[in-house]
Amino acid sequence: MENLIYLDNGATSYPKPDDVYTFMDSFYRRFGVNPGRSGYDLCMETGALVDATRKMLAGFLNGSDPNRLCFSYNSTDALNLIIFGMLKQGDHAITTTIEHNSVLRPLYHQNKFNGVEVDYIPFDTNGFVDPDDIKQKIKANTRLVIVNHASNVIGTVQPVEAIGRICREYGVPFAIDASQSAGKVPIDIEQLHIDVVAFTGHKSLLGPTGIGGLYVRQGVDIRHTRAGGTGVRSADRMHLEEYPYRLEYGTGNIVGIAGLHAGLKWIEKKGIDQIHHHEMRLTRMLIDGLSEIDGVSLHCQDDLVDHIGVISFNIDGMEALNTGTLLDGEYNIACRTGLHCAPLAHEQLGTAQIGGSVRIGIGPFNTEDHIKTAIEAVGEIVDVQKKK
Repeated sequence: MENLIYLDNGATSYPKPDDVYTFMDSFYRRFGVNPGRSGYDLCMETGALVDATRKMLAGFLNGSDPNRLCFSYNSTDALNLIIFGMLKQGDHAITTTIEHNSVLRPLYHQNKFNGVEVDYIPFDTNGFVDPDDIKQKIKANTRLVIVNHASNVIGTVQPVEAIGRICREYGVPFAIDASQSAGKVPIDIEQLHIDVVAFTGHKSLLGPTGIGGLYVRQGVDIRHTRAGGTGVRSADRMHLEEYPYRLEYGTGNIVGIAGLHAGLKWIEKKGIDQIHHHEMRLTRMLIDGLSEIDGVSLHCQDDLVDHIGVISFNIDGMEALNTGTLLDGEYNIACRTGLHCAPLAHEQLGTAQIGGSVRIGIGPFNTEDHIKTAIEAVGEIVDVQKKK
C-alpha cells in the first residue's frame, strides 16, 4: 500500500497530517476521560480541549457564540438533527438535485411519514443552481432551504451568498451542507447569510471519522429530537434547552474532537487559501490532461471558477465500476465509482443508467506525479477499450 496513489479525498481525506495522528494518540493516552462529568484535574483538562475546539470551529465559521457550535458524529448526523428538528407536518422545504443522501433521505422520510412538502431545484448545465429558482418556490409555509455548498460529484460551489440573501429577505431559515467545503473554502456565516451549517471532520477538516457538528446562528432554534445525558443539571427531567447541550447527547467522541482540533490547527498553519490553490492547480492539470484523451467525458468541468478539487468522468463504453477496478488493480490508484450517494445528481447528468461516474477527489497531499500517473492510466485504459 505504500505506493498507493490516493485520489478519493471526496470520501475522506487520507493521509491525515502527522500532527493529527500524534496529537490524537498523546491526548487520548493522557486525557482520555469523560469531560464535564466531574471536577478532577484530568476531567477539566479534557473539557478545556473540547471548549477550545468549539471556539476554534465557531471562529472558523465566523460564528458569534461558541456555545452554538454543537458536536455530532458526522455531517449526516448533524443534517438529521437539522431536518427533523426544523420541519414538521404541514411545512414546506426547498432543496436541490445536487444533494447527498444525507439530505435527500431525511427529507424523503419527512415527506413520506410527516407530510412535509419538498421542492427540488435542478442545477444548470454548468452544475450550478439559480438562486431565482429557489426564490420562486418560496411559499408562506416554507420553513427551510437546505443546499449542498460544494458538490461531492462535480465539485461545483453553489452561490450560497445569493441564496442566503433571498432566504433572509423572506424570513426563511437557510442551512448548508458543508461536508465537502469546510476546510477547502472559507465559510463566513454572516457574509453568506447562513443560519445553520453542518460539517464533518474527516474530509477537508483533516480530522478522523466519527466527528462532525453544526453551528446554529442566534435567533434560529432546532427542536429536540433526542434526549439523554449531558453531565449538567442531572436532576432535570427534560433535556436541556440551552446550547450546546440542546443538540448534544451522551458522551462525545473525545479522541475525535482532539483529532479535529489538530486538523484545524494544521489548516490554520498552512492557510486555507494556499491549500485550495494547491488542490485547484492539480485539478486544472487533471482536467486538461483528461480533456485531451478522446473517449473521456467530463461532467460540468468546463470552468473551474467556484469549484473544489472534485471531478467526475466516464470512459465511453465502460461502466464506471470497471474503470475504477482497473485503476485500482492495474495502477494502484484509489478513486470512487458509482452514484456517490447523490442519485438525483446522476439522474440529471444522465449517468445513473450507466452506473454513475468515476470520481477523483484531490487533497492537500497529492502531487503532480500523482496526477500525471492518473492521466496516463486513464489514457491506457481508453486505448485498450478502443481495441476491443
